[in-house]
Amino acid sequence: MRMKEGFLWGGATAANQYEGAWNVDGKGASVPDHMRGGDINTPRQIDAEFDPDALYPSWEATDFYHHYEEDIALFAEMGWNVFRMSVNWTRLFPTGTEKEPLQAGLDFYRKVFECCKSHGIEPLVTISHYELPYYLVEHYNGWATYGKCLLDNFHDLVKYWLTFNEINIGTMAMGCTLSLGTIQGYTGTMDKVKDDINERYNALHHQFLASAKLIKYVHETYPGVMMGNMDCFILTYALTCDPADQWANLEQMRRMNWYCSDVQARGAYPFYAKRFWEENGIEIKMEPGDEELLAQGKIDFYTYSYYQSNTVTTHEGAEMMAGNMTMGGKNPYLEASDWGWQIDPTGLRITLNEIYDRYHLPLMVVENGLGAFDEKEPDGSVHDPYRIDYLRKHIVAMEEAVADGVDLMGYTWWGPIDVVSAGTGEMRKRYGFIYVDKYDDGTGDLSRSRKDSFFWYQKCIKSNGEDLA
Repeated sequence: MRMKEGFLWGGATAANQYEGAWNVDGKGASVPDHMRGGDINTPRQIDAEFDPDALYPSWEATDFYHHYEEDIALFAEMGWNVFRMSVNWTRLFPTGTEKEPLQAGLDFYRKVFECCKSHGIEPLVTISHYELPYYLVEHYNGWATYGKCLLDNFHDLVKYWLTFNEINIGTMAMGCTLSLGTIQGYTGTMDKVKDDINERYNALHHQFLASAKLIKYVHETYPGVMMGNMDCFILTYALTCDPADQWANLEQMRRMNWYCSDVQARGAYPFYAKRFWEENGIEIKMEPGDEELLAQGKIDFYTYSYYQSNTVTTHEGAEMMAGNMTMGGKNPYLEASDWGWQIDPTGLRITLNEIYDRYHLPLMVVENGLGAFDEKEPDGSVHDPYRIDYLRKHIVAMEEAVADGVDLMGYTWWGPIDVVSAGTGEMRKRYGFIYVDKYDDGTGDLSRSRKDSFFWYQKCIKSNGEDLA
């Protein structure tokens, strides 16, 4: 099997994990810039004031800012025709309250987009990917519109845009820190914010409105530009055939995976939302015109991240597994990564079928990948057959979904070049096809080298997914 002609092959990054140059050319501090490094056993914390003795991994990350030409050339060597990246909000608006963007920031991103185009690579740009200006969080705890600036300046270079990265993590008390600009779940010198589910879902409502307003503007102003959503899809299965488990799983799928995309794809809240609100003390502050705006701001295509699946049960004693900001039941039929994320390629085929059946929109898998310990050999090579095996199985699952009839636009592997882990701040949790000489203690010369998986993905892309040997 192979993908359809024109399929978009590439990789995905986020500015706060990759770009670096955190205070260069007037850039302001974002929430990730205030986050210390951690590890699998040590939660990251947000510091209100920087500690001169602490390590803040996003400050340098793996320095795309000064290596973008080299990196994009490597992406082109692999055969990419799409690069999913994000704009660092504070590189344009340092506090998020400015009326005009920094020219240095506009110049940088124009150079990046032009470099992509010169290599035949289409930029796929996420407008907000966990890069909230710290000033907004500290003073307003929320979102300010800067999307119009991006579209007005770069619509000639960027056809595909996503509004909010993994917007649906706002449905969880755990994990919504970077999405909504709150700090619950983190320790540190800044006071904790007590989770309030009513405030959280009202914040999501305003994200829906902000997204819809920008999409409406684009549709009216720049025909041909496509606007998508981005969800963190955590597929769950009922652990047993007990009807109570089946119902609990249906509710979990609605809450985690369907609530946000039902609004963004269908243009209205789903029928099950009303009872959920009533039972959880949520009162959405719906203003006149909100429902009309949501209906007018529907997405053109659906994108999502897919890393794992979990199980759901109403029975006590189930073994739990953590991964990608979620906690769920262990599936005895699945293996797990070095960081405990359950590996489920068949689940990717299931999600593609379920999403397409629900919305009948073109789909794109914009994050999928394996964080692992990589060892660099004395000759500089990195042998990562585990990554190749993971990638092969997930591509097979996507090809099966395409054969099923799913309209799949493209695929961007997460972390195609080693980046800082968002969850732990580590460098040793490596996803890339390209090795970056950078370590957890901040040392390293940032040199780039190709892993075995680089050449495998190159071969796969050249055959449009047919050669998976």
